[in-house]
Amino acid sequence: MYDIKKWKHIFKLDPAKSITDAHLEMICMSDTDAIIIGGTDDVTEDNVVHLMSRVRRYSLPLALEISNVESVVAGFDCYFVPSVLNSSNVKYHNGILLEALKSYGQMIDFEEVVFEGYVVLNPDCKVAQLTQAQTELDQEDIEAYAQMINDMYKLPVMYIEYSGTYGEIEMIKSASAMLTHTQLFYGGGINSLDEAQNMAAYADTIIVGDIIYTDIDKALNTVKIKESHK
Repeated sequence: MYDIKKWKHIFKLDPAKSITDAHLEMICMSDTDAIIIGGTDDVTEDNVVHLMSRVRRYSLPLALEISNVESVVAGFDCYFVPSVLNSSNVKYHNGILLEALKSYGQMIDFEEVVFEGYVVLNPDCKVAQLTQAQTELDQEDIEAYAQMINDMYKLPVMYIEYSGTYGEIEMIKSASAMLTHTQLFYGGGINSLDEAQNMAAYADTIIVGDIIYTDIDKALNTVKIKESHK
């Protein structure tokens, strides 16, 4: 499997959204480190396979972030499995994972699986509403979640998700300060290079998604954060 520790910038593509061949080529031929396919609504086996087959024409790492068991298909380089730690519904902590293991546990190559400790902080986003996430958190809460993920669960990734809105820098800074071996992913509302650089100052990896579908040039510009890491 690819060394995800080296990934500084990732584009996330939603299989339920349309993207032209020209824009997909721009994304895949940019200097991004990887593509994640993932979404919240209307993620199906068919649209995951369709998007995967289009991205596979390009030679860059491709990951699937699992949102439901039905849409999991073979052929990805790695599989991100989110556990929404601030969800009030155990289904989104480990319930989906439990059902997946009961059905497919014998077939899983765990070398390809990356477990993510997710913390969702935008109360208005679809993923917060779906998972019944408790989003009214302060810096002390974030620090405690970071300790939980880094020191107790020892997960490879902490993913702070603002999904659709730009997050609070101080929250990302607080999480980063607590992490020693866990990689910090940030996703949500990055619409410019400046915003990308501000988050990349504290997050190990930034995820850029929504802006792909509204302003492809601004999306591509965010890849320039990698220049400061060379």
